[in-house]
Amino acid sequence: MSLPPLAARSRRPVRKKARSQTKPRWRSGRYSLRFRALLVWGLLMLSMMGLTSRLAYVQLAQGSALAQMAQQQQQRRRQPVQARHSIVDRQGNVLAVDQVEYTLYVHPVLFDQSPAAIAAKLGPLLEQPAEQLVQQFASQETGIKVAETLSEELSNRILALGLNGLELIPNLRRFYPRGDLFSQIIGYVDVDGRGQAGLEYSLQDQLLLPQTTQSQPAARAVQEQSDLTALLAEDELTLHLTLDSRLQRTAQLSLRRQMETYGAKRGTVLVMDARDGAILAMAVEPTYDPNRYYEADVAAFRNWAVSDSYEPGSTFKPINMAIALASKAVNSDFTVYDEGRIQIGEWPIQNADYSAMGGRGTLSLTEVMKYSSNVGMVHLMEALAPEQYFDWLQRLKIDQLSGIELPAETIGQLKAREQFVSSRIEPATTAFGQGFALTPVQLLRLQATLANGGKLVTPHVVRGLSDRQKQLKWQPSRPQPEPLFDLETTQQVIAMMETVVTDGTGKPAQVPGYRLAGKTGTAQKALSGRYIDARITSFVGVLPVENPRYVVLAVVDEPWGDDAYGSTVAAPIVRSVIESLVATEGVPPSSASPDTSAAE
Repeated sequence: MSLPPLAARSRRPVRKKARSQTKPRWRSGRYSLRFRALLVWGLLMLSMMGLTSRLAYVQLAQGSALAQMAQQQQQRRRQPVQARHSIVDRQGNVLAVDQVEYTLYVHPVLFDQSPAAIAAKLGPLLEQPAEQLVQQFASQETGIKVAETLSEELSNRILALGLNGLELIPNLRRFYPRGDLFSQIIGYVDVDGRGQAGLEYSLQDQLLLPQTTQSQPAARAVQEQSDLTALLAEDELTLHLTLDSRLQRTAQLSLRRQMETYGAKRGTVLVMDARDGAILAMAVEPTYDPNRYYEADVAAFRNWAVSDSYEPGSTFKPINMAIALASKAVNSDFTVYDEGRIQIGEWPIQNADYSAMGGRGTLSLTEVMKYSSNVGMVHLMEALAPEQYFDWLQRLKIDQLSGIELPAETIGQLKAREQFVSSRIEPATTAFGQGFALTPVQLLRLQATLANGGKLVTPHVVRGLSDRQKQLKWQPSRPQPEPLFDLETTQQVIAMMETVVTDGTGKPAQVPGYRLAGKTGTAQKALSGRYIDARITSFVGVLPVENPRYVVLAVVDEPWGDDAYGSTVAAPIVRSVIESLVATEGVPPSSASPDTSAAE
C-alpha cells in the first residue's frame, strides 16, 4: 500500500504561539538588581548616619571622660612610695634599710633585633639560659615579666646594653642585713609596703617618710630610679634602738644551742640596763628571716617574750622576799621551819629536793633563798595578811602592760582579790611562783627593781629618731620610774641571791672574776587551767653585786630529760651572755670576787 503524498500528510493547521503579555526575563532581573543595590545603599547610609551620630555623642558628650580613661590606660600606675627610715642598733649597725630594686619586663613587639640575639645578651646577666628566654619572649607580644628583685648595679648593666623593648621598673624593698637576729623585735614589711609585726608595725607612723604618689610613663624608669635614690639619700633621720648586735648574737646562739641539746619548744633571753629599762638584747626562738618572711611559720612571727604569759616558779621568790621585807612583816633575822612537805587543805606542797633531802629544819631568809625552799617561802609569806599580800601584787603591776614599744603585749594574770584572800592555797602557791602568770618582760622588769634600788622602770628597745648629728628628734614618752622597794630591802635580797650562785643551784652561772646574784627556776607548766607533764626552766642573773646594774633572764620552755632544770638548762645560757656583756660594756672585774673554782 502506498503512502499519501507529503503535502497531504501535513494538512493539519499549524498553531502560532501567542505573544506573551509578561515582561522579558532579562528585563525583570535588571530591575531586581537595581532594587537590591538601592536597598544596600540605603542601609549603608543609615549605618553611616548612626555611626556619625554616635561619634558626635562620644566626642562631644563623653570626650573628656574618655580621654582621662585613655590616659590612665596608657600610663603605668604606681602605688605611693613607702620609703622608711633606717633602723640601727646602739652601735649604729644597720638592722633595716630601704633599697631600690628592679623588675625587668620585655616587650617583644618593640624588639629591633631577633629574640635570639636579645636573649643571648640578657642571658648571662640574668643567669638564665638563652633558650628559656626565647620561649618566654614567644608567649605574648608585650608585658612579659622576666626577672625581679634585680640590684641597682645589675639594672645599670642591663640598661647599658641599649636594647629596645626592655623595661626596668624600680621599686623599694625593705632589707634586713642581720637576717633572723632581730626578726621578732623589728618585724617585716610586706609586698604592699605595710609593716607587719614588731617595730615595723607598732612604729609605722614614725618610720614612714612623707609619701609621694608617682604615675609615670614606663619610658621614665631611669628618672624614677633617680627619684627613689635621691629620696633615700635625703633622709636625715634614723631610728636608733637600745639593742646591741654583738650581745644579741651571743644570746641567740647560746639559747639555740641549749634548746637543741634539750629538745625544747621555745626560749628567750633578755638583757636589761636596770637604771632606765633599756633592753640590750632580746633573743627569741624559734625565729625567722624577715627577708623571706613568706617562707616562715606564722607562729614564728609571735614574740612570746612580750605576748605570752607563764608561771615563773622560783625566779619569782626574790620578788616575794622583797615584798616580805619591805612590808616589815619580817626582818633580816627572821627564821622559818622547813618541814620539807606540808599540806594546805587538800593540796600537798613540798620542796623540789624533798625526796633526797627531806625537811631542812630551821632556815634563815638567806638559806630559804639558797636552797630555794618552797615550804620556807610559804611560811615566810604567811607573815603577811592575804589582803596585804594581794595589794603588793597589784603594786607590781603584773596585771598591767609594761609599756614596751613592741606590739601584741599581753598582761599578766592574777586571781580575783576575793578568791586570793579567801583561799589559803592561793597565797601559798604564789609564794613559790605558781598560781599566777606574767610575761618574761614583766619578770625582767621586776628583777630590775632589785638591781636599781627599788624603782619600777619601763622596759624599752627604742632610743628614738635622731638626725645625722645624733640629735634626738623624736622619742617615745615614758613615765618616770616609780618607787617600789627601798634601797635597804633590795640590797638585802641581792645579797641573798649571791649565795644562790656561790653555794646553791646557780653555780653553773658563775663567771670568774665577777660577783653575780641569781636565782634558778623550774616550774611545772600550766596549760588551759591544769598542770601538764612539762616544765619551764629559767634563770635570772644580776651583776655586778657590788654595784648592780644589769639583769639577764633566760627562759626555756619544755626542755626534756631527767636533768632539765633551771640550773642545767638556763643558767649556762646566762653565763655565756654575761661573759659577752662584761666585754661589750667594759664592766671591770669585781674587787673581791668569790672563789669560782667549783663552778659547774
